[in-house]
Amino acid sequence: MLLARGIPVRAFVHSIDERSEHLRARGAEIVEGDFLDARAVQRAAQGTSAIYFAYPVQDGLLDASAAMALAAREAGITRLVNLVMLQSSIDAPTPRMRQNYLSEQVFEWAGIGAVHVRATVFYENLGSQVRQSLPAQGAVRLPWGKETTVLPLVAAEDVARVAVGLLTSPSLPANAAYPVVGSVISLKDIIATFGSVLARNVRYEETTDEEWRSDAIARGYNAHAVAHLSALWKALRAASLNAEAARFAVTDTIEKIGGARPKTFEQFVREGLAKSA
Repeated sequence: MLLARGIPVRAFVHSIDERSEHLRARGAEIVEGDFLDARAVQRAAQGTSAIYFAYPVQDGLLDASAAMALAAREAGITRLVNLVMLQSSIDAPTPRMRQNYLSEQVFEWAGIGAVHVRATVFYENLGSQVRQSLPAQGAVRLPWGKETTVLPLVAAEDVARVAVGLLTSPSLPANAAYPVVGSVISLKDIIATFGSVLARNVRYEETTDEEWRSDAIARGYNAHAVAHLSALWKALRAASLNAEAARFAVTDTIEKIGGARPKTFEQFVREGLAKSA
C-alpha cells in the first residue's frame, strides 16, 4: 500500500525468502535481521522517518520494544505505529495483552510519536484455526463455548489500511490508541457463513481447553502463543458478549483513517474460496 503511493519502504525481514523477494520486486529495500538484535534494529531504523512495528506472538516483545525504541529515538523517528491487541492494559485477560500495554509505555517514553493500533482477532487467524478440522471433518472444532458466543474480528487488510493511514498522517496526535474492529459476529453466524459460501454442511463441535492446547502444541505453536490463546478463549467464553456490546462494536477507525469500509467476514471467506479454486 505504501509502495503504491510512491513512498520509499524499507522492509526489516527475518530471513531472505520468496516473501522478501516479492517485496524487493515491488520496490522495497530489504534489510535482514532480528528484532532481538539491537544493532540490527539500529541499522534498519537509520535513515527512516516512520516505523511500523508488529512483533509476532512469541517471547521477546519487551526486549524487542526496548531495542526498537532506542533505535527509533537515535534515528530521529517522528512516527512509530505499534500493532497491539484490542485489549491492552495492565489487567488485560491474557499475558500477551499485558505485555502489549508495557510495550506501549516504552514507546511513549521514547518520545518518537508513537500511536497504537489495537486490533482484534484477525479473520486470517480464525481461518487458520478452522482449516485444522473443517476440510476433512466438516466441523469447526474450537473451545469457544456455545454458538451464541460473539467474537470481534477484523481483516488483516483493514489493519494494514489503518497502519498506512497513521504512517502517512503526521498530524494525528501521538500517544493515542486506535481500536480496530471490522465486524462483531456470533459463532453461529460464522458457521452459517462457512456453510453458505462453501455450499456444504458445516457444524460446530466444542472442544475442551486441554484438547485445543494439546493439538496446538502438536502443530508447533510456541508456548507464548498457546498461553495467550488459551486465556483469550476463556475470556471470550466468559464475556457472554452480544453484538450490541459497546466494548466490541465495529469501530469507525478503518473507514476514517484507512479510507475504506471494513471487509465483512463473508467477503473474507469468499476471497479465500476464490484463491483456492
